Amino acid sequence: MEENPYAILFEPVQIGPVTAPNRFYQVPHCNGLGYRMPQAMAAMRGMKAEGGWGVVCTEEVEIHHSSDLMPYIEGRLWSDEDVPPLALMAEKVHKHGALAGIELVYAGHHAINLYSREAAFGLRSTRVPGGYGPGQSRRMDKEDIRAARRWHREAALRAKRAGFDIIYCYAGHNLALAMHFLSRRYNDRTDEYGGSLANRTRFLRELIEETKEAVGDRCAVAVRLAVDELLGADG
Repeated sequence: MEENPYAILFEPVQIGPVTAPNRFYQVPHCNGLGYRMPQAMAAMRGMKAEGGWGVVCTEEVEIHHSSDLMPYIEGRLWSDEDVPPLALMAEKVHKHGALAGIELVYAGHHAINLYSREAAFGLRSTRVPGGYGPGQSRRMDKEDIRAARRWHREAALRAKRAGFDIIYCYAGHNLALAMHFLSRRYNDRTDEYGGSLANRTRFLRELIEETKEAVGDRCAVAVRLAVDELLGADG
């Protein structure tokens, strides 16, 4: 009998300390529900788990009020008050035996911040084309970098409390501060966070290491990375 080439898709796979029941993996994607309609968001994600997906993830989830993309609706994990709505989604996904993943993000110079009116952290002080609105970021100093790392770690711990199994360090789609550090287009720093590839990856490596230290005993740590920005020599 000819071997089924797709059989492996239905086999369990271990991801760090957790095991997905199969290889069907719904990566993070936005849906317009987010923090505004948490019950609808949980029901929709739960429906995917009921349909057989082994891993079901959130959309990108903002980790701080200075990374606000209003009027675009996403997830929020700014404070402890945001834990219960996200826990509802994890519960719905777990009900059908799937793993729940969450994608943490600080949007950097793309953040509009209509809610907080604060200037988002960025690699440059000038407005970078391609953002979501008229806001302007401010150039990060060392204390800002430490703050962003702390916010990410705190959000990871909250995500763990909410019941998530996989926690993302997000550096893709030109939407995340971690990706802006990687990019020669945006990162013109001359300190240990800029210049060489090793320096430009430093911030992301710190996020990964600190997230793993904070939650790696129970949660898998994933990285979403843009390997090609389609920007040619600027990418």
